Amino acid sequence: MPREYPIDRYRNIGIIAHIDAGKTTVTERFLFYTGISHKIGETHEGEAVMDWMSQEKERGITITSAATTCFWVPSGLEKKKENEYRINIIDTPGHIDFTAEVQRSMRVLDGAIVVFDGVAGVEPQSETVWRQADKYNVPRICFINKIDRTGASFEDSFQSIKEKLTSDVVAVQLPVGEEESFQGVIDLISMKFLKFEGKFGEVIEENEIPEEMKEKAENWRGEMLEKIVTEDEKLFEKYMEGQEIEKEEIRNALRKATLNYKAVPLFCGTALKNKGVQPVLDAICHYFPAPTDLPPVEGVHPKTGEEMVRNLNDDEPFSALAFKLANDPYVGSLTFMRVYSGKLSGGSYILNANNGKKERISRILRMHADKREELGEIYAGDIVAAVGLKETYTGHTLSDENDPIILEEISFPEPVVSIRVEPKTREDQEKMGIALRKLSEEDPTFRVYGDEETGETVISGMGELHLDIIIDRLKREFKVDAQVGQPQVAYKEAIRKEAEAEGKYVKQSGGRGQYGHVNLRIEPLKDSDKRLEFVDEIKGGVIPQEFIPAVEKGIEEVMDEGILAGCPIVNVKATLYDGSFHEVDSSKMAFKIAGSIGFKEAYKKADPVVLEPYMKVEVIIPAEFLGDVMGDISSRRGEVESSEETKGKITQKVIKAKVPLAEMFGYVTTLRSLTKGRGNYSMEFDSYREVPYNIAQEIMRGER
Repeated sequence: MPREYPIDRYRNIGIIAHIDAGKTTVTERFLFYTGISHKIGETHEGEAVMDWMSQEKERGITITSAATTCFWVPSGLEKKKENEYRINIIDTPGHIDFTAEVQRSMRVLDGAIVVFDGVAGVEPQSETVWRQADKYNVPRICFINKIDRTGASFEDSFQSIKEKLTSDVVAVQLPVGEEESFQGVIDLISMKFLKFEGKFGEVIEENEIPEEMKEKAENWRGEMLEKIVTEDEKLFEKYMEGQEIEKEEIRNALRKATLNYKAVPLFCGTALKNKGVQPVLDAICHYFPAPTDLPPVEGVHPKTGEEMVRNLNDDEPFSALAFKLANDPYVGSLTFMRVYSGKLSGGSYILNANNGKKERISRILRMHADKREELGEIYAGDIVAAVGLKETYTGHTLSDENDPIILEEISFPEPVVSIRVEPKTREDQEKMGIALRKLSEEDPTFRVYGDEETGETVISGMGELHLDIIIDRLKREFKVDAQVGQPQVAYKEAIRKEAEAEGKYVKQSGGRGQYGHVNLRIEPLKDSDKRLEFVDEIKGGVIPQEFIPAVEKGIEEVMDEGILAGCPIVNVKATLYDGSFHEVDSSKMAFKIAGSIGFKEAYKKADPVVLEPYMKVEVIIPAEFLGDVMGDISSRRGEVESSEETKGKITQKVIKAKVPLAEMFGYVTTLRSLTKGRGNYSMEFDSYREVPYNIAQEIMRGER
């Protein structure tokens, strides 16, 4: 079956933003104008197509990144199939608790639309998602939404993007009017005033620029041209000579600059009122890369570790990255994947290069939020969902059996909040085990483990909302009736200095005994993501090679359980430098126990401490509440780092602080009370820090 669309007309894009900036509303308009949905669903009415989980409809927020495909012919071209672009869209959440959804989506995107609230401009989570896009080198287009709202300001929002995110932002549109008087936009490339008429803004009228806006439009156009003509030598010459520059020449230069991260085109409008959305669809086609515009993807051979590359075309061996798992009520487990090279038919066998398992893809689906269309074959550039994969998880590479490759994996932050969950009946216990396994497979930032002392199940996640949604899903989707404890902080333990100790395990009980003997040195691991760095310095076979992994296993088990306060131990370098063995009595088990004894002894001498997660907190409030809110943050052991005023028509105070997570539970209620419901805040993980002595004692006594 031949490819339906040429690869140069594929666009794989995501929509990212701070919570409530209007990402899902923008996506709903994309689906309406491209004909995928025949009515406009509103987030605030719980009818958004992309927010298909019941929890999303109720809360009006996006939780899972939903994938969909639509088709668009840019304006000015005849509406026929050969002019159509295929746009794969991933709608991502804005709430920091679901940062993993944004991160894994970003890894597989070729371009991102960043949506901003025209009143608030750059908000805290806008900065977070922008940094994630920087990490994966994703070209961007900005859209200032809600220009019709009271207090909206295009120029203030433009300045906040320029100051806080990138100096490369370049306006390609200007609004005509703002707030209630917003009428449409001036396209600075064609120098036309675009009005969006008809019931749903589907009729675009081109008019002459209003007289009072002409000078302003000329000035902004001049700034735009200065920014992009340097990308093209001939264009630069024309510009310097004062010659007229054609629309197509400007578009080509802007595309080149966008792909080289030298420019970020900026658009504006109001998605809710159906004004300004179609030009963004045009911009996706004009300025975002096709898969073929990107450099080849890099990876390694699973056995040799040799570096490999795959060109993004159909003739290369097959390779795809699994970036998300989801449970579908109709077809079971879905594995969302981005195809980087080659092609594949439904029913084929494929290799999971990470674990060496052979998998059969029974069906391939093109997803439209919660609807699906079956495909016979997939090609390079596709984003699809596969049914039938049993051993494949987020970040795994699927590749050709005869030419395997492991693509760069996705790294996720560690969870920081835990709660205990207890099923009410034996039947609930069985259902809960299955449900929690499925949910942890879907979400790499959600963890489940059993507390050996109490026999209870403990679940961990990125925040209160994250765990709230998990519990909600347990009850609704999986019909599990469970009692839930209070949220608890994920404390950790670490050491402050170097120490050495001997670990010896000798047991004689008639017949064959047990003998293991090790000498360990432990020291803090600074500036590393590793939990444990194990170093083998054994020389001359004083401990046979076969027993050394058992020593590391013994250390790992102690680190999992903790010593000081029963919390996992992190950031340790452990060196095995000496020991001895017995020809008959030594075994892996004896050396594992010796390793754990030696580690415990060294740990006690290494000045151990308890660590707690600190959060970056940003609070936005009216100025009259500043004193009360800052006082409250200080009472929570918080450190206020700055207090700034927002620029714009509605001035507010922005407080930036670092606060221990343990002091932030229920903060939303306190903030509402202190600000008469007018304050809001965002919070994301910053780092682990030492716990003060008195609080460490409470943790060790089990009081926290």
